[in-house]
Amino acid sequence: MPGLLENFGNTVRDHEEFLTFKPIVSKTSGRAKLNHGSGSITDFDESAIFPGRFRKTKKSDKMQKESEKMLKKTSLIEERVISSGTDKEDATFDVSLRPQRLSDFIGQENIKESLRIFLQAAKTRGESIDHILFYGPPGIGKTSLANIIAKEIGVNIKATSGPAIERTGDLAALLTNLEPNDVLFIDEVHRLPRIVEEVLYPAMEDWSIDIMLGKGPGARSVKLDLPRFTLIGATTRYAALSSPLRDRFGTVYRLDYYDLEEIQKIIKRSGRILDVATDPGAAVEIAQRSRRTPRIANRLLRRCRDYAQVKGDGVITQDIAERALDLLAVDRLGLDENDRRVLKTIIEQFSGGPVGIQTLAAATSEEIDTIEDIYEPYLMRIGFLNRTPKGRVATPQAYEHLKLSTPRRLL
Repeated sequence: MPGLLENFGNTVRDHEEFLTFKPIVSKTSGRAKLNHGSGSITDFDESAIFPGRFRKTKKSDKMQKESEKMLKKTSLIEERVISSGTDKEDATFDVSLRPQRLSDFIGQENIKESLRIFLQAAKTRGESIDHILFYGPPGIGKTSLANIIAKEIGVNIKATSGPAIERTGDLAALLTNLEPNDVLFIDEVHRLPRIVEEVLYPAMEDWSIDIMLGKGPGARSVKLDLPRFTLIGATTRYAALSSPLRDRFGTVYRLDYYDLEEIQKIIKRSGRILDVATDPGAAVEIAQRSRRTPRIANRLLRRCRDYAQVKGDGVITQDIAERALDLLAVDRLGLDENDRRVLKTIIEQFSGGPVGIQTLAAATSEEIDTIEDIYEPYLMRIGFLNRTPKGRVATPQAYEHLKLSTPRRLL
């Protein structure tokens, strides 16, 4: 049965696999039935495989617009050197820079101590550990901790993301291929489709899932027993998780931003792995501009390494780091040109605010979601921007940082 479900999941997604089945298409309903051998598996919408034969619906238009918006946001994240999102280069280097053991992981001391006790107790009993949820800002170590947990208890880890699990068959294929005590890591777990989430509930509690085979009068439910496993979820939006899913995690950890000393240690460790000499002053300079986020610190370190190899002798000194980061237009607080442009627009065009988000988006030629999700969080965290019922307002600290005269009403 597991093999059958796995083939079904692959069939729906892959045209080549689909050709191995015999589709029977109804001329009246426009729906097809997949046959595997002599038995029918399930019904599915033919438009998923032959989209050109069907007219677009309002739902498909909405999904397309959301996809385009997500692509724009993703491209912006990849362009910004101080973004905490993951770009293609990060995906390559994160594997080599990622710590393998808890002893190598820098920062989050309370969480590490709790995990040490948690993992040691589970290893002593020979059991799988409780399901774990990590939440917090992007780029601060949620994925790294998930991999460390699997490494510490000596089991395999299978990683995926919420948007990648589109159907219950996808989840069933993942779960039925797990070995006892294995770890299933789901990033962006808050983006799981609701129908998939409901199938996950009994898997987390009873180690079993119910799959419906077929439709109509001939449909039947099949219960599949699963090996005991550990689900580790990661999310940047804890409140977006449904209450039933939150309650099924045995342990919940909130990861916070790092202090400057911890970021400096991470930079020095990454420098040793990348085989690049880094002066203490350079580590301080990079840490100050990293927004206290390890992913950004490692990205800035790589850019400084490139600059040192081309403009220097390969050693990252404080002077080299300053010149490299100034060239990237990243100031000492981690702001780039886009952040400063948003602040200057509020101050110069709207007298410091308040200004509505739609007006600000039009004035900066940015999407509303881009301002709210990418620019505003950090500006608010460092105290340069306030959200009020009337709109966005620049603070006196923003005027001072931009070297602009502060209005009397703010003094």
